[in-house]
Amino acid sequence: MKILVKNKRELILAFETSCDETSVAVIEDGHRILSNIIATQIKSHQRFGGVVPEVASRHHVEQILHCTQLALTEADVTYSDLTAVAVTYGPGLVGSLLIGISAAKTISFAHQLPLIPVNHLAGHIYAAQLVTPLSYPFMALVVSGGHTELVYVSAPNTYQLLGETRDDAAGEAYDKIGRVLGINYPAGKAVDQLAHEGQDTFNFPRAMLAEDNLDFSFSGLKSAFINTVHHADQLGETLNRADLAASFQASVCDVLVEKTQRALAAHPVQQLVVAGGVAANQGLRERLTAVLANDQNETELIVPPLRLCGDNAAMIGAAASVQLATKQPFADLNLNADPSLDLV
Repeated sequence: MKILVKNKRELILAFETSCDETSVAVIEDGHRILSNIIATQIKSHQRFGGVVPEVASRHHVEQILHCTQLALTEADVTYSDLTAVAVTYGPGLVGSLLIGISAAKTISFAHQLPLIPVNHLAGHIYAAQLVTPLSYPFMALVVSGGHTELVYVSAPNTYQLLGETRDDAAGEAYDKIGRVLGINYPAGKAVDQLAHEGQDTFNFPRAMLAEDNLDFSFSGLKSAFINTVHHADQLGETLNRADLAASFQASVCDVLVEKTQRALAAHPVQQLVVAGGVAANQGLRERLTAVLANDQNETELIVPPLRLCGDNAAMIGAAASVQLATKQPFADLNLNADPSLDLV
């Protein structure tokens, strides 16, 4: 397929459909958002207490064309103006991923545009590029519903995994204890707000802090929380919901912050990027801000605005721009979804 350079501006049409957000964006020169359309499915999944893959896929089918047209219209560009098409191909729900991939491949073929396959986690990391220029090397703490990882980014598109969760991700734990507190999915924001009204009185476990590694574990914390509440129910006791939330969040933040500090001590960098849906957590932001304020290395904390913390196509466009600049291979029309794709 012959690729022609059509314009001086780099314009990437990006698709993100890895879970329950249908998003299409147009990114200029890797850092400027011309449009970032997001169609959420939260209300459809709330009654189930979590994302139902089949329901998510159907919603993507219904929304993808409309979101694409809105993204092009808002950006005031046409297909002939584009430099490339980018799409998330993993990790995520296989059915959801395939909808975005199908749309991106169709546009790539119809308009003779390069197709850039993007790792969803790389997208979260490079959402920071939409906020401020990145200086290599930098550290990334990726905290979302499905992932909790510490990543050392030594150069553009070059990653070293320093630590990861061995069981539940932080965001997943928030949703699971949210159900016990009677909070609808997604529970993260409401638990965070409730935590600011209470005190850490339950002293839940801080898993793996004593171990000499940078991995995480939140399954034990989740179990301790649930057992505490169930035991009180059996005794007819009523526990303070705000204190429960505050105690849970204190445990999560203690582990995330301590492990991040260890990573920064071992790998000094100028910037720490916090990425993923849990990056929107105010308690975590406050703790990291306080810690880095006393950091002698003067590490800059970069946390994207709330609209860029969750799943969105703008971050996929930003990551695609880095891949384009580093001359990573384009995908062909055989591109398939990889639901278990690793970053490294």
